[in-house]
Amino acid sequence: MKACRQTAAVLRWNFLGFYKNPRIVITFLFSFILCFFLSERAITVAEYYNAPVQAFEPFIWTFGDAASILLCALLLILLFLDLPKLSPFTPYMLIRIQKSQWLAAQFFYIFFVTILYMLYVFLVTSLLCMKKTYPGNLWSKTAALLAYSEMGRKLSVPSTVKVMESASPIECSLQITLLLICYGLTLGFLMLFFQMKAGKKAAIAAGLAYSLSGFLLKPDVLAAILHKEDYEMFYVRRIIGWISPLNHATYGMHDFGYDVLPSIGQSCLIFLLLLLVLVLFTFWTLKTYNFSAFTGE
Repeated sequence: MKACRQTAAVLRWNFLGFYKNPRIVITFLFSFILCFFLSERAITVAEYYNAPVQAFEPFIWTFGDAASILLCALLLILLFLDLPKLSPFTPYMLIRIQKSQWLAAQFFYIFFVTILYMLYVFLVTSLLCMKKTYPGNLWSKTAALLAYSEMGRKLSVPSTVKVMESASPIECSLQITLLLICYGLTLGFLMLFFQMKAGKKAAIAAGLAYSLSGFLLKPDVLAAILHKEDYEMFYVRRIIGWISPLNHATYGMHDFGYDVLPSIGQSCLIFLLLLLVLVLFTFWTLKTYNFSAFTGE
């Protein structure tokens, strides 16, 4: 119980001043703008055809493809920019508690920040589309129009047939949230490791490289760079689906019985293995960390 209280105290310290931080406020404002632009296209279709939208569908479309997740990942980088929270009080905490407890507090901080961000996106998309939404756990006519026609691709709304046939909207939303939590944890610990190893600039560069490399490995982007047709990218698409972290976080890039791609469970397992490696590296770095970095001496 004492260890849990100490970990909770460090976690509360990390959240101290969180909601008053101008960077956090600006990040959530940017997220609102992103949700508005991503939801507006689908709502335009719904209004034109006078068709309803299921309450979770705008949230699903917000995280429906690699480009959308990349934009959300950039906002997560802004949220994790001050990770870990360093001050002259930090060495005192590390002396009074075990380093593993301090690291556990950083884990829960990244976890809760990612959950808070996902809940915020769901709330915003629900409010923006509330005039056309209904609560039933069935895919809407708007989703069918976007999935079974070229309209979704032309409007860049990621509604696909294989997603609609594999899960209900609520189940799909929960799986998307799980994938984004795993992605956020690996991104956060990657930035934490580089922050403690080489400084804030290195942490930002590592976070950007982690996200942008996945976007550059997107099959469509790679096909345009290499000037390849879709039929020539079959094996490349399969390999990229396994090695790209951004594709692992993209719900539509998984195996639903159509492709030889990772399943949701396999992607989560890969994220957890990567997270374990990052946690071990961070713990090793913490044991040899120079405390003068906290006080500026």
